[in-house]
Amino acid sequence: MGNTFIINGFGGERKLRGEVKITGAKNAALKAIAATVLFGDKVTLENIPEIDDVFRMFELLKGMGAEVEHRKAGSYSVVVPRNLATELPFEIAKRMRASIVFTGPILARFGEVSFPHPGGCLIGSRPVDLFMEGFEKMGAKVALKDNKYTVVAKNGLKGTEFFLKNQSVTVTETFMMAAVCAKGTTVIKNAAMEPEIVDLAQFLIKCGAKITGAGTPTITIKGGKLLVGKGHPYKTMPDRIDAGSFLILGALAAKELRITNCNPIHLEAVIESLRTAGVDVETKKTEIIVRAPATIKPIDIKTHEYPGFPTDLQAPMTVFLTQADGESKVFETIFEGRLNFTEALAAMGAQITMMDPHRVLVRGKSELRGRKLTSPDLRAGLAFVIAAIVAKGESVIHNVDTTIDRGYEDVDNRLRAIGVDIKRIDQSEF
Repeated sequence: MGNTFIINGFGGERKLRGEVKITGAKNAALKAIAATVLFGDKVTLENIPEIDDVFRMFELLKGMGAEVEHRKAGSYSVVVPRNLATELPFEIAKRMRASIVFTGPILARFGEVSFPHPGGCLIGSRPVDLFMEGFEKMGAKVALKDNKYTVVAKNGLKGTEFFLKNQSVTVTETFMMAAVCAKGTTVIKNAAMEPEIVDLAQFLIKCGAKITGAGTPTITIKGGKLLVGKGHPYKTMPDRIDAGSFLILGALAAKELRITNCNPIHLEAVIESLRTAGVDVETKKTEIIVRAPATIKPIDIKTHEYPGFPTDLQAPMTVFLTQADGESKVFETIFEGRLNFTEALAAMGAQITMMDPHRVLVRGKSELRGRKLTSPDLRAGLAFVIAAIVAKGESVIHNVDTTIDRGYEDVDNRLRAIGVDIKRIDQSEF
């Protein structure tokens, strides 16, 4: 049986205060774990968030024959053997979208890889055609049989030039890693520009990779050799989605909330939106201080690839807009189906009209009431937690361990420390 949160809401009062420390970034850590395949020696990874998605990535590595040592909380070392299995463990990989980033490093180093169609959150289709086309361009042959992809590059991968049809973080990172061990030069055009890509590139460069342009639309990689981990530990950057979620919660319910161990530059789009809505946000080098305003002004939000408003913060922001005085629009440009969670907010008392699969109209201010909710995915799950904190009365949120725990470390204890009345219980006792 799964875990459940029981939350007694504030009924709109500004009660939160104190400090919340941001963890290492899930989306950076997962890619660094995949990158260990490119190393000829032991790699040390620090500030790794202790979350389910991370545990599964390490499970995949171990399932293929790598040695993984959990040194202490947040610290791991990995040794990838020369005879690593090239087939991703089927059951874990098919449930986990991030597993696909292993394909680039494994194919580049070992000349072949096989894997199931990757799964994950139910927020629209996630095609793998960009990966397959890219591998073919680098000289590999791709076959699909019984829902299993097999990719073979008998003579190794060759450098090439890509223009990505869609800016994709995962595609950009997968080919950047594949190119590190490919022969010759690879150029990725229309590359994604997220901070996690820069973080990964800086780590690979420190360990011997030749990469220029990460963080711009054109990344160039000169490939050809394995990387060296000795003396180059990786330290995960702060999680901007974790930080942004607490920032939005603070904008709704905080007397004064200090968000520490974060990088405010990564959240400029969110901070500017909140300031436009009347929120008092103060930034320092690695800290954000937020105070909820007496009144929230309505604003329109449009998600966009970095440096635009992050799709992963769209759900918490939609909750925020239910408390604004007037009409706001939310335009989700990245994923179809990512606004489906708004039905549950409407059941709590929010006035939300679905205009089409990508746009909703939010009319505020609405008094939210506690409800029983089932978390549909990782990000909407945390938005439900935020809605429950703002609401009047008790809310029960199911599916915590299969959604929220995948991406947020120790979230209930961190919320409790700043004044939230939240309990975690095992559903079998419920």
